[in-house]
Amino acid sequence: MRHTISVLVENKFGVLARVAGMFSGRGFNIDSLNVAPTHDPAVSRITAVLKGDDAALDLCTKQLRKLINVIEVTDFSDGQAVARELVLVKVKADAKTRPELLQIKDIFRAKIVNLASDSIIMEATGDDEKMTALLGLLEPFGIIELARTGRLALKR
Repeated sequence: MRHTISVLVENKFGVLARVAGMFSGRGFNIDSLNVAPTHDPAVSRITAVLKGDDAALDLCTKQLRKLINVIEVTDFSDGQAVARELVLVKVKADAKTRPELLQIKDIFRAKIVNLASDSIIMEATGDDEKMTALLGLLEPFGIIELARTGRLALKR
């Protein structure tokens, strides 16, 4: 089962290593991991998407709360959070395929952030399913390069 965990931590050296070590030590596979400062420069938010069972997750969150420099741990259940992902994708584009790519861009409310004679780079945000659907439609055109942030989430 996939779980989204948000961990507020003090912005100190080594905290990420301790948190990631806790996840792997409990047998979780990390699907995505994001770390960034919050509105308070002394605090960072770690958002992790993990695969594992509920019992192990409960033990893991209890252990996380005991770690030094951890301020708050939140396990987001379905519907408890607003979750988004950012995708940058570079796709092959020529004069024939460009109109269809622009139509896909409009459907997914994506933006063109770079335009070259043989490719375009799109930026899109949305939930996991939307990003996967977008990439599925772009795949036949030829994805040259791709970067995904993984899931970011905030409590409703």
